[in-house]
Amino acid sequence: MAQEIEIELKQLLMKDEFEQLKQHFQLQDEDFRTQINYYFDTPQFDIKSQLAALRIREKEGQWVLTLKEPHEIGLLETHQAIVPPSQIQSFQIPEGEVADRLHRLNIPKDQIVYFGSLETSRAEKRIQEGLIVLDHSRYLTIEDYELEFEVSDLEIGQTAFAQLLSQFHIQARHTKNKVVRFYEEKMRTQNRSFLEGGT
Repeated sequence: MAQEIEIELKQLLMKDEFEQLKQHFQLQDEDFRTQINYYFDTPQFDIKSQLAALRIREKEGQWVLTLKEPHEIGLLETHQAIVPPSQIQSFQIPEGEVADRLHRLNIPKDQIVYFGSLETSRAEKRIQEGLIVLDHSRYLTIEDYELEFEVSDLEIGQTAFAQLLSQFHIQARHTKNKVVRFYEEKMRTQNRSFLEGGT
């Protein structure tokens, strides 16, 4: 089983802040790579209700199914390599590590359905304290910009992250995970469609 603990600090950015950091870390347009996250849950949001997230992502020619769960520090990620799906919309969760974790969470894998995708243009820069990640994401009706900082030591990472935000006069903003932002927008658009359909 491929599992890891992810410790990640996040900050939503304004477009000009994103461009400022891009220039500071000497990142060019060609340094950005596009990746697409395909999200899944039950119609009742059983995975989300446990503060977890389930996605498929293709990276460097390999397709990986990942379940993210809360952990005392950061997130516990369970990864499972899968055969490239012929159709994302009808993807069935295969047997393996992820299905086992879902079973432990009492989530029936046969009820899991495709919810939608989030496309991100991403560039990374390694610094002494960790990995700087700049993301430009598009999903549903939203386009946003984000700074992520992946670290192995939370305390050191928090200090370095705060210094970086202060250096560029970036106001600290409460930033939710991409999947949470995706879900909230999906639920908002679903509710709006329902209300509009009922008038």
